[in-house]
Amino acid sequence: QVLLVESGGGLVQAGDSLRLSCAASGGAFGSDIIGWFRQAPSRERRFVAAVTWSGGATRYADSVEGRFTISRDSARNTVYLQMNSLTPDDTGTYYCATSPISTILTSTAAYQYWGQGTQVTVSS
Repeated sequence: QVLLVESGGGLVQAGDSLRLSCAASGGAFGSDIIGWFRQAPSRERRFVAAVTWSGGATRYADSVEGRFTISRDSARNTVYLQMNSLTPDDTGTYYCATSPISTILTSTAAYQYWGQGTQVTVSS
């Protein structure tokens, strides 16, 4: 059974940085895509970034392009999300998820397994 565990969230001030981790186990991720989504209170879950496990291709939401960097460590089965220049709009619960589809898609429907999430709060 695939298990995804997020960590690294916390309370920070605007302008600060955080690095989130997503540790994956229980599956063969060679052809998968690992994505990060976030969900603010009373809002829908939205795509943030994703990376192909095999080749390292990436895609970002416009709102985080240039500030966030997604990467993967195949040896550790872990995906990271480095978040810089955080703003209060980045506040939310951050989830990682896997998709078996070879093209990076931004819809939650394309992702099969989800972690429990880690909370990120950015104060102004």
